[in-house]
Amino acid sequence: MINVQGPGTTRWTASAAAFTAWRDGDREALDELVRLLSPTLWQIARAAGLDRASAEDVVQNAWLALVDHAPTIENPMAVSGWLCTTARREAWRTSKKVRREQATDDDVLGSSLPVVDGPEDDVVLADDRARLRLCLSRLEQRCQALLRMLAAGPRPEYAEVSAALDMPVGSIGPTRARCLDKLRAELVSEGAA
Repeated sequence: MINVQGPGTTRWTASAAAFTAWRDGDREALDELVRLLSPTLWQIARAAGLDRASAEDVVQNAWLALVDHAPTIENPMAVSGWLCTTARREAWRTSKKVRREQATDDDVLGSSLPVVDGPEDDVVLADDRARLRLCLSRLEQRCQALLRMLAAGPRPEYAEVSAALDMPVGSIGPTRARCLDKLRAELVSEGAA
């Protein structure tokens, strides 16, 4: 299996590398491409207001379209945008079709069905957690320790935080805000919204 992710590698760059490797004959590279971009395609489909089954169909159809049209994509860096556009168009078509066929109000039906997370939710959550851990590790140790302590379990009293981190109580809030701003900037640089 190819390893296209490294320090400073964006999801889009890694996707382009996986796409190129797949077109060059590496069958496992397609698995990597699916792992990298399926969460994004899933979000596009769900943002169109589709139910789980319709969103799954949209994502699957986007991947099938890529397999059919891969030779027409000249620039590997365009594969992410191409897939997103394909998924968006398929979601719009499906959404229009679903609205015409919908016999029962979603509010009525939705309240009677159990909520079940699918495997794609686990993938998206794992990807988000990995990105958060990576960005947190880039912060200075003081910020890492403060944010971990404030986020873990029940929120500790500032006096406990002050004693554990040897930090004045009055500086905990402002330091927390600065650390969160730095973390937010790191997340944005990693492509998180």
